[in-house]
Amino acid sequence: MPHNNYLYQTRDIKFQIREWLDMDKLLSCDAYKDYYGAEDIDAFLDVNAKICRDVICPANKDSDEIGMKFVGGEEHAVVSPDSFKPAYDTVMEAGLGPQWGDRQSEGRMPLAWYAPILEQQVGASPAMVMLWCLTQGATTVLQFEGTEKQQELYLPKMFSGEWGGTMGLTEPGAGSDVGACSTKAFATDTPGLYKIKGQKCFITSGDHDCVENIIHLVLAKTEDAKPGTAGISLFIVPKFWVNDDGSMGAWNDVTTVGIEHKLGIHGSATCTLSFGENSNCLGWLVGDAFPVEGRGKGLAQMFRFMNEERLNTGLFSLGALGSAYYAALDYAKVRVQSKKSTDPKGPSVRIIEHEDVRRMLLFQKSCMEAIRALLYQTYYYVDLSHESNDPAEREYAEDMFMINNPLCKAYSSDMAWILTAEAIQVHGGYGFMEEYAPASLARDCKIYSLWEGTNFIQAQDFTGRKFTMKKGEAFKKWVAEIADFIAGKKTPEFAAEFAMMEDALASFNTIVALNAEWKETNKQLKQLFATRTLHAAARFYCGKLLLDQALLASQKLAELGEDHFDANFFKGKIASAKFYVMNIVPDVFATEKAMKVADTSAIDMPEEALQ
Repeated sequence: MPHNNYLYQTRDIKFQIREWLDMDKLLSCDAYKDYYGAEDIDAFLDVNAKICRDVICPANKDSDEIGMKFVGGEEHAVVSPDSFKPAYDTVMEAGLGPQWGDRQSEGRMPLAWYAPILEQQVGASPAMVMLWCLTQGATTVLQFEGTEKQQELYLPKMFSGEWGGTMGLTEPGAGSDVGACSTKAFATDTPGLYKIKGQKCFITSGDHDCVENIIHLVLAKTEDAKPGTAGISLFIVPKFWVNDDGSMGAWNDVTTVGIEHKLGIHGSATCTLSFGENSNCLGWLVGDAFPVEGRGKGLAQMFRFMNEERLNTGLFSLGALGSAYYAALDYAKVRVQSKKSTDPKGPSVRIIEHEDVRRMLLFQKSCMEAIRALLYQTYYYVDLSHESNDPAEREYAEDMFMINNPLCKAYSSDMAWILTAEAIQVHGGYGFMEEYAPASLARDCKIYSLWEGTNFIQAQDFTGRKFTMKKGEAFKKWVAEIADFIAGKKTPEFAAEFAMMEDALASFNTIVALNAEWKETNKQLKQLFATRTLHAAARFYCGKLLLDQALLASQKLAELGEDHFDANFFKGKIASAKFYVMNIVPDVFATEKAMKVADTSAIDMPEEALQ
């Protein structure tokens, strides 16, 4: 599969969205019931697939080989390849961009429907989606945190895609330590209006020529701010000032200093931005709650953005690894090499007939479907947390989203790197050649484990805040939901798989108990095993989700019969679940055993011994 050949499939996407998730329940919520039926998603998916195939994917070769170019100046300091603007405009005109971020208008669509849309788009070009995804996150902050006037000024043109949006957190030298923010905000005579001075780096889509203006959401500290994260406030800092009537004014002293030369996603501009080099950069405080005694609300406000982008990063990972899998599958079906192990004197066969290639392909397929289930289920929880008519259900869905979010971000992005590498391996030596898609996809997907808080930060969050939120009751419900499934859904057809999940449940409970013990007695051990605990949880949870899908697939196969055109699809679903539960879930046991041993050689050895 070359860069511009779109092979992404939609059958499993439609199965998970329409047949597995209870979409009728979600669409019965007041926000949706007068507008959509479950079948309406097909129209969006089909139009999106055509745009991905005919418009976005053909531009992906330019994305990787030409990329964004820094030219400097006040207007558009970053220039995109010629193919980008038409592709961007097509997505905007189809309503498949930041419009999905609108959570307040009549006729809005579920975010669970946005998940497969974005997945497909990333599969077509991991870099190009950055032109609109950050805008969507910024609109979420403004919708829920901004004043009515701020929403009127900025949201319409951000939703239409005329203007872009960014998240300005990271500063040179500070990295993930947001509390080390040194960007300053100086009050003016106009309440809520501040002069901004400072620098941000690694700002995705911080500048480009596909939009007229870019609305930066910038973390900064007022003059009396408390140290650390407590003193942070959030400001709306447009590249070009926005007048009271919504028209664009003069340049706002936001300078693009340069863009990073990166391992991958070359078609996404990662910018270093300087605010107020000429002491003429202005920004509005988000909302109308001014800092009190040096305490700002900026980090809490920005976490609306961060939580959404962490979930989106899981989708970015899924789109990239999915595209790599479909490329490997396509290649394996046509590449002829070597004889079958069962017929050593026979003809050479397609490599898909070799045992280890089958293993690699099913490893990719099962993990792809597991990660898709994890993400779609979590987006579903997000929708219920906003739209359910039942307050208790909203609270439960919010809890499940919060617990799942670090898994969605960290497990998906860690696996994307491994699974794209596996797709390269299926291609053999040709996989190392740049004309085949997995090479660029591997480079593109590596950033996902680093974005939005590195994956160790996600593991700390999961084993810290998520284990203990609401005095640990929320996490107990999360585990109980899996335990109830294992106990209540056993069938003879999947007896071995349910037995494996029963063993994994016992093992995982031990892992949780050790984390609780170490929280009080040995914080270093808790840190050493945080990432492995997160991965164990994700594998265990995904095993449950895939086994649930296999039960449904088995039922449908029995109803439709072996001659039905969908029979092989359902057989594939069953195979994915069996493989994942019997080959991936057992990693939980290895983590438990290692934790019981509690090896500390990594921290006991002298630093100088690392040589």
